[in-house]
Amino acid sequence: MLSSPVLVLNRFYMPVNIVTARRAFCMLVADVARAVDEEHRTFDFSSWAELSAAVRDDTVGLVGRLVRVPRVVLLSTYDRFPKRTVRFSRLNIMLRDRHTCQYCGKKMTRSALNIDHVVPRVRGGQTTWENVVASCHACNRKKGSRLPEEAGMKLLKLPVKPRTTPFVDLIAGPIRYEEWKPFFNMVDFSYWNVELEK
Repeated sequence: MLSSPVLVLNRFYMPVNIVTARRAFCMLVADVARAVDEEHRTFDFSSWAELSAAVRDDTVGLVGRLVRVPRVVLLSTYDRFPKRTVRFSRLNIMLRDRHTCQYCGKKMTRSALNIDHVVPRVRGGQTTWENVVASCHACNRKKGSRLPEEAGMKLLKLPVKPRTTPFVDLIAGPIRYEEWKPFFNMVDFSYWNVELEK
């Protein structure tokens, strides 16, 4: 339960990250975040711990009591937005390619994939967003140091630099928890984040 995901909002109620419940509890105890319930009320750690844990299955045990795992936390002072530039990393390449071999199309675990240079480095290929793709080990061996067309292979799609952060890609699929929906639904998001007139 402590490794389950928790949505992190900046102080404008905009999603900025997903952390583990363990990290969320640390943020609550350190008073840098507040737990958000289904009615969008916020709680510090002590008031959150006092809520009835009996109504939910997602709890962790403390000495003498159970505490609900928050599904959403609100940062107290952080008012920045997620970065627009995407860091060039293996994880982000896997996220961009949706953990799918870009040659055979099989979706695999991260450990079953590696990074392939479309134009091999021995032939002058650079290590850039536009020249690397996720590839299964079998396809990588088959291609070797050849171009895909020389190996009789075809890319599913041309590699490009993503325009959004991997965090946005992580939540692009189905929303994991009901408590997250208002922060990803644009109508609800606009309702909660539009500046009110005085």
